[in-house]
Amino acid sequence: MIDPLFSLSGFAVGVLVGMTGVGGGALMTPLLILLFGVHPATAVGTDLVYAAITKTGGSVVHGFARSVDWRVVRRLAAGSTPATLFTLFVLSKLSLHGDAARSLVTVVLSLALFVTSFILVFGQSLVALYRARMSSLDPRRTALVTVLVGAMLGVLVTISSVGAGAIGVVALLMLYPQMPMARVVGSDIAHAVPLTLIAGLGHWGMGAVDWHIIGSLLVGSLPGIFIGSYFAIRVPERALRLVLATTLFVVASRIAYEHAGAASDMITAFTRRVPN
Repeated sequence: MIDPLFSLSGFAVGVLVGMTGVGGGALMTPLLILLFGVHPATAVGTDLVYAAITKTGGSVVHGFARSVDWRVVRRLAAGSTPATLFTLFVLSKLSLHGDAARSLVTVVLSLALFVTSFILVFGQSLVALYRARMSSLDPRRTALVTVLVGAMLGVLVTISSVGAGAIGVVALLMLYPQMPMARVVGSDIAHAVPLTLIAGLGHWGMGAVDWHIIGSLLVGSLPGIFIGSYFAIRVPERALRLVLATTLFVVASRIAYEHAGAASDMITAFTRRVPN
C-alpha cells in the first residue's frame, strides 16, 4: 500500500532537489526522523536505498550525455568502497535500533547538515578563493586527495546518508578546477550510485531499511524532481539556497538538541570503559 503522506513528502523533497541539486539525504533523512518519528538508523538505511534508486537514473542520463569523468569516479570509489565496508562492519557491532546507534547517527547527521548548510551559503566563495590561490595541483597529489575524499564520503554517507551531494561537488570543484560544472555534477552522481547502493544493502542486511516507505517516497519524488527541474531556472537560485541552508541549520540544531542527552550518555559510558 502507498502511504499518501510519505508520497507527499517525497514530492516536496523531489521538487527541492530538482530546483537546487542538493542531495535528497540532507532533506529526506531529517524529515523521516522529525516528522514521521522513524528511528534514525532506519531513516538512514531507507534513504540510502532510495538514493541509490534515484541517483541511478541521474547517472544514466549523465552517462549518455558524456558528462561523467569515470577516472574521477574510480578514484572516489577506491576510497569510499573500503571505507563504507569498514563503517558497515563497525555498525554491525552495534544494535542499530539501540541507543548507541541512535546517538551515533544523530551526532554525525547533525554535523553533516551543519556542513551542508554552510556549503550552500559559502561554497561558491570558498571555491573561488581556493582557485585564486591554487592555480594548479600536482596530478599525483590530486589523485591521492580524491581517494581520501572518497573515504571521507564513505564514512559520512554510510552513517548519516548525507554528504554525497553538496560536499562531494565542492570537493571536486576544488580538486579539478578545469573540469566543467556539468562533468563535476555527473561524476559526483555516478560515484554516489555504488556508494549508496553498498551502504544501503549493508543497512538492509542489518534490518534498517523500510521498503514500504521507499515505495511511497518514489511515487511522489520522481514527478517532484521533474517538476523542480522545470522550475529551476524560474526561481532565484541564491534566495532558494539561503532558505534551504537556513532550514537545514534549524533542523540540524533541533536534532542535536533533542538527542544531546543520549549522545552525552554514550560518550560517558565509552569513557568509563577506557582504562586510565
